[in-house]
Amino acid sequence: MFRDFQTIEIDTGEAVLFTRRAGNGPALLLLHGFPQTHLMWRDVAPQLAGRFTVICADLRGYGASSCPPSDSAHAPYAKRAMAADMTALMSKLGFGRFMVAGHDRGGRVAYRMALDHPDRVEKLAVLDIVATADAWDRADARLAQGYWPWSLLAQPEPLPELMLRGSAEAVVDNALQGWGSSPSAFPPDVRQAYVDALRDPAHIHAICEEYRAAATLDREHDHADWAAGRRRRRSPPRPRGSDRP
Repeated sequence: MFRDFQTIEIDTGEAVLFTRRAGNGPALLLLHGFPQTHLMWRDVAPQLAGRFTVICADLRGYGASSCPPSDSAHAPYAKRAMAADMTALMSKLGFGRFMVAGHDRGGRVAYRMALDHPDRVEKLAVLDIVATADAWDRADARLAQGYWPWSLLAQPEPLPELMLRGSAEAVVDNALQGWGSSPSAFPPDVRQAYVDALRDPAHIHAICEEYRAAATLDREHDHADWAAGRRRRRSPPRPRGSDRP
């Protein structure tokens, strides 16, 4: 799937991030969503590598990346910590400035990178999201029913972990079939990779911690930015893609 891509594990000092790299030109970092991994970019990344140096990485706690210990505030899984990961990763790869595109959870990491590290992020694209605080502040029955991970996975430990542990296949199928445009867009080996990533207890806990952080610290960070007048300029929305969870 990632023919001609180099596979690297980058130790940022806080996490070890599984990374693919290929191409030449301006650096472009691609970040995935839930319940996906870097594999969501499997069709796009090779095409972009003709024009850019493309880097696809698994977020901390996802895929083949490591799962740093969390704390009572869920701070190690706040988007601020994940954004610091990715900024450090790009430094390790030798890129001072770069572009970043993120989908779903990766989109939240991407805009946090742009807010916290504006001197590093040259261009930003976020797919299929609104700001985390906006989503929570406007939460209603539609959000609760249509985007159940937001509230379910943010519940206190261990209930969400126990529920995910026995339902990896159902969770992945619900995401790919319910949120994506067509199940045929996901080859069996890609689906299986997503399922396998959701069967590891450490990754399950990390993902739940990321959702808990979204409901707490990420909201606080967004509100603090808004109060200080720090917002990214909005661009016209793009059509929704087929790989949306």
